[in-house]
Amino acid sequence: KIVIDCAHGAAYKVAPRVLYELGAEVVTLFNQPNGFNINDKCGATSPAAMRAAVVEHKADLGIALDGDADRLILADETGTQIDGDQIMTLIGQSWAESGRLRGGGVVATVMSNMGMELHLKKLGLTLARTAVGDRYVVEHMREHGFNVGGEQSGHVVLSDFATTGDGLLAALQVLACIRKAGRPASEVLRVFQPLPQLLKNVRYDAGTGVRPLDADSVKAAIRAGEEKLSGVGRVLIRKSGTEPLIRVMAEGEDDALVTSVVDDICDAVRGVTQAVAAE
Repeated sequence: KIVIDCAHGAAYKVAPRVLYELGAEVVTLFNQPNGFNINDKCGATSPAAMRAAVVEHKADLGIALDGDADRLILADETGTQIDGDQIMTLIGQSWAESGRLRGGGVVATVMSNMGMELHLKKLGLTLARTAVGDRYVVEHMREHGFNVGGEQSGHVVLSDFATTGDGLLAALQVLACIRKAGRPASEVLRVFQPLPQLLKNVRYDAGTGVRPLDADSVKAAIRAGEEKLSGVGRVLIRKSGTEPLIRVMAEGEDDALVTSVVDDICDAVRGVTQAVAAE
């Protein structure tokens, strides 16, 4: 039994039909688009209802697509959410075993969890990282001959079948893996143990002309964080391309250390913005 959340979007007809034709008992959610309700508290960007329905209906798997159906988020039979990192890793691992994987690994962005990278390395596979954005993933795949790539957020690109992300195609590959394994989704979909990862956003007033990442105090906080996590984690700081936000992300083996590093850098960014505002 499968729960499919269509997000009142592009796949509202085809996704339930494909699953039904393949023999699944299908519970369909959010398949009545009216032109205004696309992604409205549903779909891959808001999968809570899908996860609850999996538990309620005792389903084997939940699939949430987004409005244009180019990404997906899954839930196993316990309602636990499964992100794009686990999905890409599962498909990449499966294709490597069957000799279908090209490029010697998987392409993902700088946001993907280090646990994914470590797991692939143990299998003799690489994780090639790009800037955030599925277009950068696709460009790298084309240039370097990879056929599996995507983003933690659920964009999964399988270039043997399509030139862009396709949530339903990715879901079908996952279902094939589950069927082949003959085990519950909760066992099949937890391919690697994610490292603790924390992302916080700090908003600043762009109108003041402040450039937080250029401040010596912020640079010092970033260096200190990198030193603390050296060898056991990483720090990723980037300015949002759409909002006046500094995105501060860290991950590592120690949850408390990761939190401390992120908080210290966020405090430094806030200190700069507050000092400029007070002038």
